[in-house]
Amino acid sequence: MNNLYIGVMSGTSLDGVDVTLCEINENSCKLLHSHEFVFPKDLKNEVLNAISTSVTLQTLGTLDHKLGQLFADSINEFLKTYKINAKDINAIGLHGQTLWHEPQSETPFSMQLGDANIVASNTQIKTVADFRRMDMANGGQGAPFAPAFHQFLFSNLMGNVAVVNIGGMANITLLGKNLRGWDIGCGNVLLDMWITQTRDKAYDKDGDFARSGRINKELLNAMLQDAYFLKTPPKSTGREYFNDTWVANFLPLFVSIKDEDIQATLLELTARTIADSIKNSSIDTLILCGGGAKNSYLVERLGKLCDTNVKCSDDYGVSSDALESMAFAWLAYKRIQGEVVDLKSVTGASENSQLGAIYG
Repeated sequence: MNNLYIGVMSGTSLDGVDVTLCEINENSCKLLHSHEFVFPKDLKNEVLNAISTSVTLQTLGTLDHKLGQLFADSINEFLKTYKINAKDINAIGLHGQTLWHEPQSETPFSMQLGDANIVASNTQIKTVADFRRMDMANGGQGAPFAPAFHQFLFSNLMGNVAVVNIGGMANITLLGKNLRGWDIGCGNVLLDMWITQTRDKAYDKDGDFARSGRINKELLNAMLQDAYFLKTPPKSTGREYFNDTWVANFLPLFVSIKDEDIQATLLELTARTIADSIKNSSIDTLILCGGGAKNSYLVERLGKLCDTNVKCSDDYGVSSDALESMAFAWLAYKRIQGEVVDLKSVTGASENSQLGAIYG
């Protein structure tokens, strides 16, 4: 059996489709190639509209098809670019695009769109998708899944180590015999949203706009009292909760705050909630990955707020940009092997499960 797997991830930031090729066995996951494909602006707007407004079943079905086609096209372009034969690939791990994640309701569910049938048909590669719902069927949060992969990658490190992925949302892994992890809350999502609204930029490069402002402590403290931050794990969240409406609920009390001061405060919110999540854990090393690891001002703030050694996963030979899509290549490997994923201590599920359905 081939050891080559492709991972595909488009996160809550909606800034791109990450495709990775990994060589995987029971002991290692080696990144061979990675590429980020641009997420089309019109399709991004359709996704955001579907999250923020009431839509028809026809709209959801159309969006499911369009996203499936986007993922398939991205994979085929990836294969062409790196001269990879589709027949050499054992399986694709397709996360899909999350539209809504609601694990706490009376009828918990998590919705990822991007028809895996289209991906399997158009690429002629077996595709593993729908990773979250078996965990939820067993009473779990269905997220985050990264901690199991973080444990696989970094369990050989000495000391008390935490891994934090800062994508649209931020999630944490506390490595050790008793694996723990949860979604901290907002990562880049509010930062990207605010600078897009006020400066028409997709993101705040190096945190320069936030650095130009001043943290409003009153606004920050009000935000930190949100019920999600005060909730104990297991917990998970997404854009359906942390969005422009969430920010707007605070701003009538602070109408005179400058745009750059709000940006600075939102960045501090991300940094503070990450720092608070490790303050009682005796962490020696904090490893960052995801897009937020490239925000030099955010990393600087974390260095000042955390009494620990702040590193990037790149320092350990693991691409911070590719790590999340690598995780879904690894999850595809686990599913094809028929292995359960040890996540119940993270998600709160009653048992560990085989995750994902196989298409093609």
